[in-house]
Amino acid sequence: MYSPKWSKVKKQLKSFTCDSLKDRIDFHIINYRKAHDQLGRAVIAVDKKEILSMCTITAERAVYRKEWDIRAKQNIEYDINNYKQNLEIGIHAHEMIKTEGIMAQYDFFDAVEEYLSSPIEKSIKSTDIIIKLLSLIDRRVGKRTLQKLNESIETEHESIRYFLKLRCDAEGIGN
Repeated sequence: MYSPKWSKVKKQLKSFTCDSLKDRIDFHIINYRKAHDQLGRAVIAVDKKEILSMCTITAERAVYRKEWDIRAKQNIEYDINNYKQNLEIGIHAHEMIKTEGIMAQYDFFDAVEEYLSSPIEKSIKSTDIIIKLLSLIDRRVGKRTLQKLNESIETEHESIRYFLKLRCDAEGIGN
């Protein structure tokens, strides 16, 4: 997907990273050449420790299980010829696992593409975990905005809480 231009995208992400975290946060793409689709993982690391790993194989497995859970709960039999129903269930399952924090490498690519093409005001309010996380470490987000976000953080995903705390600590903003 991004393989030929990942270095440019990574450079862009690093350029948007705030000064206080620039040397601490890194982004990695690990592709598995022997995998059927040659996709692998996208990783966001802090101090050389993986904080968020978005593995395609793990996500695809979770989507598959979630699809069958949905079918079992709604008593829907699998019909190979019912393309529309299968697609709807697949999309619903994918959205459900993303809200649980299980994401694939392609989710990372999609989020990065949207993040880089959207204004920061829109990104900081996004419901997508990756977009919101990237906007929290963005140099364009100021201390007042971080303080406001800090007040309403309890309902957010744990990854978002982690990165907001990291940024606030780096900027010297009290909790």
